Amino acid sequence: MSDNNDDWTEGPELSAEEARRRRQARSQDEAESASVDGDDAETLRERRRLAEQAMLDRWIDGVLVEQRRTRRWKLFFRFVFALLILSSLALTFYGLFAAQGAMETDGPHLGVVEVEGVIDRESPASASRVIEGIERAWKAPDAKAVVLHIDSPGGSPVQSQRIYDEVMRLRESGDKPIIAVVEDIGASGAYYIASAADEIIAAPASLVGSIGVIHAGFGFEQAIQRLGIERRVFTAGENKDFLDPFADVEPTQRRFWQEVLATTHQQFIDDVKAGRGDRLAEDERLFSGLIWTGEQALGLGLVDRLDSLDGVARRHLDEARTRDYTPRLDPFERLSRRFGNVMASVLGLSSDEAPVRYQLAP
Repeated sequence: MSDNNDDWTEGPELSAEEARRRRQARSQDEAESASVDGDDAETLRERRRLAEQAMLDRWIDGVLVEQRRTRRWKLFFRFVFALLILSSLALTFYGLFAAQGAMETDGPHLGVVEVEGVIDRESPASASRVIEGIERAWKAPDAKAVVLHIDSPGGSPVQSQRIYDEVMRLRESGDKPIIAVVEDIGASGAYYIASAADEIIAAPASLVGSIGVIHAGFGFEQAIQRLGIERRVFTAGENKDFLDPFADVEPTQRRFWQEVLATTHQQFIDDVKAGRGDRLAEDERLFSGLIWTGEQALGLGLVDRLDSLDGVARRHLDEARTRDYTPRLDPFERLSRRFGNVMASVLGLSSDEAPVRYQLAP
């Protein structure tokens, strides 16, 4: 702002009467000055206009200076905010990529492949990703064994079968052991995968088993009738909508769907028996869908030994070392998929998830 005093914005506040007297005194002084100098009234008005214009210019200059100062502070804070965002992204990428690469080790080690979460085509535990990791570990010359590190409640039958078939193929084609290590849970489709390994290891408190098939849904036909809602579905084929939650299930449809589940269950049983062989106990409960602790599963032949991943590494190597061969996830792809799934759920859109699941019921 200008250093000159501004009578409009500075000085003590005046009452209306005092301000009127000052204006009258100023007008009288100006009139006297004009008479002394010989100036007429028009010249006096012009001088006053110029003085007011100069005062207004000073005020505008001050406003512009203040605006420029405010704008500079806004730019500064925006720069700091952008710097914080970029730093957070850099730390995230470091954690996803650089830090993971730093843990990789040379020399003899166990090649670990993570099977974590629900086994599904769109999940991190998809067949494509797990199989790629298994093949990397299998081909690595320094990997003395392939370890499937499992912590999953199961999932898609197709995805589980694909991983099972690949593990069985490698198991029968080479001399590198494939070991399944169950962390917290290895149930249903996850146990399906584990049964193809040469050896299954679990902790005493791990949850193992659940050899069964599930399809779950709801029936809302009476609810929409009470609400006065008319369901309009057009099909070609009398059974095309038999899984519609807003339609009744006929007895013939129920029997048919139960046959589908029984057929899928038998595939599960046959593959587990092929993988485990005579290590399984003669117990009719094995394929009933029950789940056991690791300690109980040991007595039933569902697992071979009680141990952990660290213990497995110490048992197979002089120096316990592991290396993760699971393909890295694209964080942007994961974010877009998760956002798409959430929006589909919010909008009530259908999911491409298989209705039949090798999965522990929630």
